[in-house]
Amino acid sequence: MPAPSQVTSVLCLLLCLSGVVQASPLAKSALEASPVDDIVARYPAMMSEGVRRGLSQGGITDPMVVTTVAAVVGNALRAEDIQAELVSDLSVSMSDNQLRTVRGWYETPLAEKIARAEIAASGPETWEKIEAGAADLQARFRGSERAALFSRYDQAARATESAVDTTIAVQLGLATAVSVFQGSGESGFAKLKQMIESRRQQTRAMVAQQVYDIYLYTYRDLSVDELRDYIGFLETDAGARFTRVVTASIQDSITRPLATVGRQLARFLAPF
Repeated sequence: MPAPSQVTSVLCLLLCLSGVVQASPLAKSALEASPVDDIVARYPAMMSEGVRRGLSQGGITDPMVVTTVAAVVGNALRAEDIQAELVSDLSVSMSDNQLRTVRGWYETPLAEKIARAEIAASGPETWEKIEAGAADLQARFRGSERAALFSRYDQAARATESAVDTTIAVQLGLATAVSVFQGSGESGFAKLKQMIESRRQQTRAMVAQQVYDIYLYTYRDLSVDELRDYIGFLETDAGARFTRVVTASIQDSITRPLATVGRQLARFLAPF
């Protein structure tokens, strides 16, 4: 099954969304002002590469199997659908005043600087840089105010919390396909599910470290004052609401179709 570290590296991932209620233009403009829509545009490639790496590290090395799984997962995603669902959820869950506040903040020079950093750090091509430079950044910022600000950032951005839920949801979704590949059927799936759920604390510890490494890398060029201002925005009523709606919408977009994708993969993997 995919290694937690590789699934987690994708952080906020995937999948097919449906049904858009009447969306407000204000919600669309707020989303477009933020970096979220640009990051979502990378989801298919991010998830496909993450699954490819995870399967290989998890011991499934047959190139046909790895390619098939990565392709099915990647093709299951449409960035346009995810973005449309996000606009729909923002329209329903946020007031016009909150959306205006969010849009206004993301149009500031500091927010534009942060957006560029977050977009640059979100692609699969950056994962190896983050992993390779993690130890140096940890040493560089150890004991610093930047390091001390991480707890506030993590809580405000819901970074570790959402990444843990996403990781476990993806693992559970792919467990059906992996159990078929391993020839263990339903009993194998049940064991995989129990193992995944029993390792939540272990997964959380791993995710928390990776989120911290990503935090140090992504915001390394921000001053402490700039980082503090960003966290302050995330802690405002509008910023916190925007973060909650976006993370919940993305998580929902993952959990709803994962069982279907898993069954589809199981059919593809059955002959192997």
